[in-house]
Amino acid sequence: MTKPITAGMVRELREMTGAGMMDCKKALTETKGETEAAVDWLRKKGLSSAGKKSARVAADGLVGVLTNEKVGAIVEVNSETDFVARNDQFQGFVKEVTQLVLDNDVDVEKLKTLKVPSSGRTVQEEITHLIAVIGENMALRRVGRLEVKEGVVSSYMHNAIAPNLGKIGVLVALEAPAKTEELQAFAKSLSMHVAAAKPEYLSIEDISADALKRERTVLMEQAKASGQPDNIIEKIIEGRIRKFYEEVVLHEQVYVIDGKTKVNKLVKAHKGEPKIAGFFRYGLGEGIEKEATDFAEEVAAQANK
Repeated sequence: MTKPITAGMVRELREMTGAGMMDCKKALTETKGETEAAVDWLRKKGLSSAGKKSARVAADGLVGVLTNEKVGAIVEVNSETDFVARNDQFQGFVKEVTQLVLDNDVDVEKLKTLKVPSSGRTVQEEITHLIAVIGENMALRRVGRLEVKEGVVSSYMHNAIAPNLGKIGVLVALEAPAKTEELQAFAKSLSMHVAAAKPEYLSIEDISADALKRERTVLMEQAKASGQPDNIIEKIIEGRIRKFYEEVVLHEQVYVIDGKTKVNKLVKAHKGEPKIAGFFRYGLGEGIEKEATDFAEEVAAQANK
């Protein structure tokens, strides 16, 4: 006799196996509500091992970008090693996820619920499936999307290992009265600049008061250590704040391609005076802390277990 499948049973099986919610529900349905049989069903399908791998740090993987004239999408999907980044199945998944973001204005959590066209599974279920099949932990880390009513969205991929897939991805959106080849070329060059210069903000106004206060505090302590008088210290701080803007604000940066013109002046001088509507720069694994290990020691440790 089949037991009623309850949410509690699904949750318990998920905690036991680390498999996805829908996979757990299907396992219980197939085994008529018998939990132990459901565990074996998941093991046979290769889905119960994902939980053990989920604790491992995933700092490699791929960044994917796609554009469709006025819309652009960018995603980062992490894996543990570069070997997986070169796996055709993993690359196909990143491409499909990027296409989903291009077609749907969603955040990470909403994206996880969308169906992957090639498999019919949700994005989160597909990640669980790939973890079991490929054998490494994976994670959908972040997504971005830019859209303009008039103008162009351009992309650039640095260190590409396949079309639109690589290690550093960039989107830049330019608003302009008309899309021209000249505008597209300009947007592409700005994308390359963003990849190289790593801006954190579009304009000075985008820097929060708290972030600016923290920067001033650090600069104040540094300046005081010099032993200069207060009036000189204030001038030193203002100079360093300007330098800070030039380092982290896109509009204030010096254009890397000519090495002399500020980006805001370059935009104003361009035909039609386009406006930078936004940008994204994803550097693979940036900000993820990964423990450094000695490969020889790791092998020795495994041998001595």
